[in-house]
Amino acid sequence: MSRPLTIALAGNPNAGKTSVFNALTGARQHVGNYPGVTVEYKEGSVQHHGRPVQVVDLPGTYSLTAYSPEELVARNYLIGQRPDVVVDVVDASNLERNLYLTVQLMELGVPLVVCLNMVDVAEAKGLKIDAAKLSRMLGAPVVPTVARSGRGMDELLQAAVELADSDPEWTPLEISYGTDVDQGAAEVSALLQGPQERRGLLSAHWLAVKCLEGDQEVIAHVEQTPELAERVLPVCRRVASHVRSTMDDEPESVIADYRYGFIMGITRQVMVSEREMRMDFSDKLDKVLTHRLAGPLFLFAVLYAIYEFVFWASASPVVWFEKFFGWLGGAVSAVLPEGVLRSLIVSGVIDGVGGVLGFAPLIAFMFFAIAIMEDSGYMARVAYIMDRVLRIFGLHGNSVMALIVGGGISGGCAVPGVMAARTLKDPKARLATILTVPFMNCGAKLPVFSLLIAAFFARHQAEMLFVLTLISWGLGLLAAKLLRVTVLKGEQAPFVMELPPYRAPTLKGLVIHTWERTWQYVKKAGTMILGVSILMWAAMSFPGLDASQDAAWQARMNAAPTPAARSELASARASAELAGTLAGQAGQALTVITAPLGFDWRTNVALVGGFAAKEVIVSTMGVAYSLGEVDTEHPASLSQRLAREPGWSPLAAFALMVFVMVYAPCVATLVMIRKETGGWGWAMFSLAYNTLIAYALALAVYQGGLLLGLG
Repeated sequence: MSRPLTIALAGNPNAGKTSVFNALTGARQHVGNYPGVTVEYKEGSVQHHGRPVQVVDLPGTYSLTAYSPEELVARNYLIGQRPDVVVDVVDASNLERNLYLTVQLMELGVPLVVCLNMVDVAEAKGLKIDAAKLSRMLGAPVVPTVARSGRGMDELLQAAVELADSDPEWTPLEISYGTDVDQGAAEVSALLQGPQERRGLLSAHWLAVKCLEGDQEVIAHVEQTPELAERVLPVCRRVASHVRSTMDDEPESVIADYRYGFIMGITRQVMVSEREMRMDFSDKLDKVLTHRLAGPLFLFAVLYAIYEFVFWASASPVVWFEKFFGWLGGAVSAVLPEGVLRSLIVSGVIDGVGGVLGFAPLIAFMFFAIAIMEDSGYMARVAYIMDRVLRIFGLHGNSVMALIVGGGISGGCAVPGVMAARTLKDPKARLATILTVPFMNCGAKLPVFSLLIAAFFARHQAEMLFVLTLISWGLGLLAAKLLRVTVLKGEQAPFVMELPPYRAPTLKGLVIHTWERTWQYVKKAGTMILGVSILMWAAMSFPGLDASQDAAWQARMNAAPTPAARSELASARASAELAGTLAGQAGQALTVITAPLGFDWRTNVALVGGFAAKEVIVSTMGVAYSLGEVDTEHPASLSQRLAREPGWSPLAAFALMVFVMVYAPCVATLVMIRKETGGWGWAMFSLAYNTLIAYALALAVYQGGLLLGLG
């Protein structure tokens, strides 16, 4: 049997690399992080005539200059892992810009196949590319594709496998960068010949060019041999100084200019404009959708439509899930005798995890809506529109994507949101963005909002979630402004962002993106939240009532004249039992602080559990409000129980939603903040900063509402 193959996918952001990866691997893929960094990678597999082929999706990058973590990861993977073939996904409608990465891959010497993707978009712009001629000029196979529809995918895989089977050598491309640089590269290359050269994988010429570009990673590699560094680095500095004096520019810029000259010489011969270039569909649409007035209005309309769609589409599935878990809890209660085991399974597991999984349909539809925005290209427009607003509050335009990923459109996650802030070069704007991300409505907060909205604002669900989104943005921006005028003062860097063309999302791509994110949510419920739910159940079950107290309650229940009175006494007994547990005692101790916010001691218990993960708030409340007898014929949902519970009101529910929206980031987010900022100082600052603001806001909402007679 033929040996397994490894194919690495490289390409610019927005070139369709993810679509190619999904088209090749389908659901046979998994996501992880490269060792030592938080850059995400994907691996998948595909069978080619029964032969296993592993596909590695490298981070999207415009070059291999190793300035950003994505560029460094991509280059180090190619050099260290040496895949059999590299497939460079190129946007055919932006050929010249995309070929810059292609040329750098060729300079490195990797066995290369060019995936000329989105040829349909190029044709719509009146561009015709001679793929055969481009292949001859690059010396690499070129396969035209439309990855979103699957066109050309079989041919692409075939070309990659054929190239791999030919056992190609790593042959670096050497182009001219002008007389001064060429002479300097030759001089440095001669010094690097010998043990430093790895037969093309790290050729002496490639190392020399990188040294002249000032590539710190390569310079550090040379410095590992001190006697070699003493000879090479002075030459590099002399050549760089000569280039600056003769060309009034940095060597890196000169080299980049010559690369683009090489590319232009190719594109002029392989690309023909069939008609005069004119404003295409994306440009015309952007005239409206990114307009100063029409753009924000359309964005608000889109967000409102998303929430209407999400609640409409998920209404029935959420009810089905609630009924299923209610039935399951009742069925288990009917089979198992009353005692610790039944309480653990019903209250700790079924009500705890079931309360979170019950909102999985809502989360899935929210992810589906977000995937449509991302895959269509509109998400980039959202960032462009919001840049004008963010700059007023001291944030950078590139902060938008971090905030959106973190939950700016309800349903994200603060952990990747914090990671996404690393693209900001300005350290103060980056730190301000990191500290603002936890104010967004991440997917973990959605179950809490959905629970309380269903209980107290059932007739205005979409409107309430829309209002909560606006509140989270408003609070986040005001908090960012406070940071930028106090502890994080500094000038703002300019904002440059590419707007990709609009595309019609494919159903396959939407399903894959929705499934990946929803499955992460489900796994979280099945692992960490299950563990926390059981711990919270234990804390909410022991020590409970002693024997004499239990006997007294039992006597009162036996003496009750009617079933209704007996049921009321059973609920009172369950409340008294919970009050005597470890969690109940802690919750009651906290009422001194939280009573002015309208929170009872059971809510306090849930909020303490929310420090681990916000979803735990729902599971803990499920445990707290289901410790009494369960009606197996009519199991009430948690929303219905809260709506009937004394002390709860729409005002108290709204104050709680505001508090949950802002208070302490979850443990995973705090760990990521520590990792991104290099210490626990800013993580602890975020914990205190958010919680104090949350307390002040909830206090203002609840007490202000009481003064206005809204309680």
